[in-house]
Amino acid sequence: MSEGVEIRAPSEQTEGTRSQVLRWLKRPGETVRENEPLIEIETDKVTVEVAAPASGVLREILKHEQEEIEPGALLGRLEALSATAPTAPPTRAGAPGAGGERSAAASHEPEARASGPRSAEGALSPAVRRLLAEHGLEAGAIAGSGPGGRITVEDVLHAAAELRAAAEAPARADHEVSVSVQPATSQSAAAPRLVPHSAVRKRTAAHMVQSLLHTAPHVTTVFEADLSAVLRSRARLREGIAREGVPLTLSAYFVQAAVAAIRAVPEVNSRWTDSALEIYGTIHIGVATAVEGTGLVVPVLRDAGSRDLLETARGLDDLVSRARTGKLTPADVRGGTFTISNHGVSGSLLAAPIVINQPQSAILGIGKLEKRAVVVEEGDEEKVTVRPRCYVTLTIDHRALDGHQANRFMQVFVQTLNEWPP
Repeated sequence: MSEGVEIRAPSEQTEGTRSQVLRWLKRPGETVRENEPLIEIETDKVTVEVAAPASGVLREILKHEQEEIEPGALLGRLEALSATAPTAPPTRAGAPGAGGERSAAASHEPEARASGPRSAEGALSPAVRRLLAEHGLEAGAIAGSGPGGRITVEDVLHAAAELRAAAEAPARADHEVSVSVQPATSQSAAAPRLVPHSAVRKRTAAHMVQSLLHTAPHVTTVFEADLSAVLRSRARLREGIAREGVPLTLSAYFVQAAVAAIRAVPEVNSRWTDSALEIYGTIHIGVATAVEGTGLVVPVLRDAGSRDLLETARGLDDLVSRARTGKLTPADVRGGTFTISNHGVSGSLLAAPIVINQPQSAILGIGKLEKRAVVVEEGDEEKVTVRPRCYVTLTIDHRALDGHQANRFMQVFVQTLNEWPP
């Protein structure tokens, strides 16, 4: 054995964020291989694996689970296997030979096992085994993207997301049938079930309480948008943009309209400080995305003000796809200056107030798109017609913005959508 090797938290990925040790995947005394996942660190709702810096034995854990850590912090130490140590083949129990020889062979046996097929149990990290069990997946059915074909956490999450998408419709139907025939149970059988808070849920809760109750006075303004012009544009452009390999979602239009409104009211794209209102020179829009099993994450579309509709759609598709397959990096969820929450995708008509994502000054909410009867003017006449419409809200930090500024933002936002060029 050689001298100890330090295990440190990433510095370039976690700088400027709060991080904590989510879990150790090995215990002191256990053997690890170089580049094998050793620790899971959670930062900004993104879980990052820290790989073993060398092969050896984990000797010391200095930062424990749920403990806050700084960038580059010393997490533990392992005793590395000497690069010059002889590698003996594994010896079966009871095989002839001196006790010392058998002991040396046994010390290398885990290493020999680990070099077997990637689907073998010993080749999977504890985090991967846990996720496979949670999602009912077989390792042999997943193509590994890690070193040597190793299955990673991201591989399992991606496979689980694909499986859910394929089974969503029939699963919903099965659930409805099962509910209809489920016999009534007694009151005593419905015992309460405790679900421990995940680190993500606890941090989200603290962030929401801090924003709403201890930081910003929230005020919400409500408008209604007509998406007739947007839907015509989307129908005309969708096929051509699809040939670029990009889906054209309504979110791309909402981002573009938000950029136009921010240019009209720059104070929306700001943060409050005790001495001044800091108005950002660039527009980085966070897009709230619900991820099953994780909660709400907010990946950031950077430089949204410099993107056209195609580039906006491309950027959103990349961020949302990686969010839902667990492939976001900490950098992907940092630095937002304004946030959009499209809560209408899950059926919500109106949400107010949507809690502001500190230290931002405002958050835009998009309600469910539905056909509504409205009165429109045609020349000197008024008539009732059916239009695709949705409620939109802007919740502001009233320290940073006044009501007339919020209303002006919404006027430009709605007008941009209503008058989208054909």
